[in-house]
Amino acid sequence: MLISWLTTRRVRADSFYLGNRKTAWYVIAFGMVGSSISGVTFISVPGMVGASHFSYIQMVLGFVVGYVVVAQVLLPLYYGLGLTSIYAYLHKRFGRHSYKTGASFFLLSRLLGSAIRLLVVAIVLQALVFDKLGIPFGVNVFFTIGLIFLYTHKGGVKTIIWTDTLQTFALLSTLLLCMVGLSQAMGLSPKGVWALVRESDLSRTFFFDNPNDTRYFFKQFLAGVFTTITMTGMDQDMMQKNLSCKNLRDAQRNMRTYGLAFLPVNLLFLVLGLLFYAFIARNGLAMPGKPDEIFPYIATGGFLHPVVGVLFIVGVVAAAYSSADSAMAALTTSFTIDILGVKDDDPCLRRKRRWVHAGMSAVFLLLILVFKFFYSESIINTVYKVASYTYGPLLGLFAFGLFTKVQVRDRWVPLVAIASPILSFALSELSPALFSGYQIGFELLIINGLFTFAGLALLRQKKGAVKVG
Repeated sequence: MLISWLTTRRVRADSFYLGNRKTAWYVIAFGMVGSSISGVTFISVPGMVGASHFSYIQMVLGFVVGYVVVAQVLLPLYYGLGLTSIYAYLHKRFGRHSYKTGASFFLLSRLLGSAIRLLVVAIVLQALVFDKLGIPFGVNVFFTIGLIFLYTHKGGVKTIIWTDTLQTFALLSTLLLCMVGLSQAMGLSPKGVWALVRESDLSRTFFFDNPNDTRYFFKQFLAGVFTTITMTGMDQDMMQKNLSCKNLRDAQRNMRTYGLAFLPVNLLFLVLGLLFYAFIARNGLAMPGKPDEIFPYIATGGFLHPVVGVLFIVGVVAAAYSSADSAMAALTTSFTIDILGVKDDDPCLRRKRRWVHAGMSAVFLLLILVFKFFYSESIINTVYKVASYTYGPLLGLFAFGLFTKVQVRDRWVPLVAIASPILSFALSELSPALFSGYQIGFELLIINGLFTFAGLALLRQKKGAVKVG
């Protein structure tokens, strides 16, 4: 709240979107680490070690390559066109229907994904704090979203860049301190931790032997590349911060630096997960029913020093808030500009944008309450499944626009974008029977994008046709 007050004393109506393009790139890069990690990574990545070992690193390596692609291909496009909303590119390339389709799929993708992410912290806080106080889950969620609304509704990105910096510092500090507390409880020095990681079967990282396995290297690596290109490069949330840099060169520096930082940070989360499993085995403890429950179970179950429990709560709140606040700003930006068509010179800009911001907060609240009833498997897999279905059409649209010069029948684009996820779902369900047991994993995003790309090719306009919209 203090940062919000400091960053909005001289705020303009349009500062909400890009923060006046005056922020240093290294500040944005540091803050984006926290907003990308979110409560999902903080909770789920350590828990997934038991089933997936360190195979997640294969996907993270793909992330790093994806960030380079975004920096070298997409950022020059966005800066060259002077965009506030990146989906305006689709309007310039194809037409109005494609533009609205891209923005709508972003809104759907980000609303679902961010609601799932924020659900993690709401469930954890409910178990650790609110249940003991007799406060129902709905009040917990309302309180969480209300706080985020209060510190973001005026300054938007200008505020979020600096709150993300604070939250990233809190997240990384708590991660390291939790590792120290757990290592000390097991009597392990840093060399002992390294020896444990080296000798454990759970630290296996690369899987080249079975293409049918969802952990197969090329599946995860390529899925990581395309996940980053779509969930970062074609996502208004992540690009909005990059577009707030002073110029293209700084934005590219930001993207490359932040992308490289993702590898060691995620490796630390996996090492922490391995330590959890080793701690449970050494002490003969019962394994929690869900992988996502392992971190809170160990950190707050009385097995370690109470400070570790406090650190865990600080870390998971920092991670969740840094992801949710920027998502709210991006959703508000996209809905205001792309769907409502409000211009920067609109005299009612500030009032309309605040109403949209309040509406997005209400939708977040409702979605979290609904998703609570479906919370079961490791939630990071749920997030990537949602992304595979909802970001696939965006991947196909942008790829077709960038790598072809073909003009399409714009008014039919929404049908292609809707049909592609349906076809992808059908193929995913039928693939074991059709392809000798082959299981489609995170590569579903690529397949979805290919369906969209192929559908757009079928909508080719005849030469000489005039683009409408």
